[in-house]
Amino acid sequence: MGEILALVEARLCTALGEPDARAAVTFLGTDRIEVLRFTDSRGGSDVVRYATLGMSAQPMADPAALLADPVKGPRAELVLTVRSGPAATDQVLRPLAVLAASPQVEGVVVAPGNSLDLGEPLWPQAPFSSVLVGESGGLVEDLELDAPLEPVRFLPLLPMTPNEAAWKRVRGARELHERWLAHGTDLRDPLRRSVPLD
Repeated sequence: MGEILALVEARLCTALGEPDARAAVTFLGTDRIEVLRFTDSRGGSDVVRYATLGMSAQPMADPAALLADPVKGPRAELVLTVRSGPAATDQVLRPLAVLAASPQVEGVVVAPGNSLDLGEPLWPQAPFSSVLVGESGGLVEDLELDAPLEPVRFLPLLPMTPNEAAWKRVRGARELHERWLAHGTDLRDPLRRSVPLD
């Protein structure tokens, strides 16, 4: 477990630079989850990224399986990218850890196209209480592990307003993505409003 997490952290640092802050959260009956903060200050960028570290220590188990396989199964970490400054986004550390612990706590498999709902704002006064899980391989490349272990995938999280989450449940992730693209939605804006859905 520790060896995998060391490789995961090295991959994150290669892609995002050195973290400038980290916090650890432990939930009853689960492994420790860390959340690392990466500030991209190159070229005056105001982007901050938060990445989980610990979710990939164990493979995610199919909730329908009678016994969880301790070796085989998908592994992932979560990455959230937002603009810093206008909102208290550093308060997202615990909510991100909650989402990263959900495979252990609730027995869910987190995969692209899934919705993850917190039931509370991602940070104080955030217009989002849920996220859409995006495809891996963009910002941080998948981390290959020795067989039979599956690769660690770094899944981007896209915050959704309650209206967008409800629309996605009916119409699907693809149509929500297309709606965001059609309206030029800045998914990194921590204060953005819902995209028009009529």
